[in-house]
Amino acid sequence: MSLVQKWVIIQANSFMEITKIPAKILAKKTEKISIKAIKNGSYKELVLDMKKAMIDNVGIGLAANQIDKDLSIFIIDKNLALENAVPEVYFNPEITEYSKNVDEIEEGCLSIPEYGANIKRSKKIKIKAIDENGNKIKLKARGFLARVLQHETDHLNGLVIKDRFNESR
Repeated sequence: MSLVQKWVIIQANSFMEITKIPAKILAKKTEKISIKAIKNGSYKELVLDMKKAMIDNVGIGLAANQIDKDLSIFIIDKNLALENAVPEVYFNPEITEYSKNVDEIEEGCLSIPEYGANIKRSKKIKIKAIDENGNKIKLKARGFLARVLQHETDHLNGLVIKDRFNESR
């Protein structure tokens, strides 16, 4: 199964409940986290819980507000991170640059079961964030990785794919 197929297939059996639309937490910008709190390990257990919830729900990424946490954290699939030599965990991410070249691919979302929509996204981005050790990071991403990072960053900014689909029509 490809990562794209895995991302679109959604299952609802998990020990940690995935927050679904129209929950208000999905429509608001999440709270930033202090580097000190990251460095002292305050979020390690939450990150482990998020990884488990993402795997249990066959996701390729998961934002904290998708498990009802008003925190600026998202995670991505371990294999996707390894294939692209990037971190799995992103605190306070901010996309700093979007390429003008876009493509349109069907996306799914754990917070909107059984819904898929063709979403236009930049093929390349630059993103800055804090990794799970409290280090500031900057990286470039392209292709599927760029798409996943944009999708998860959207969540932390209060946007879901239905918002993106509606704005592109």
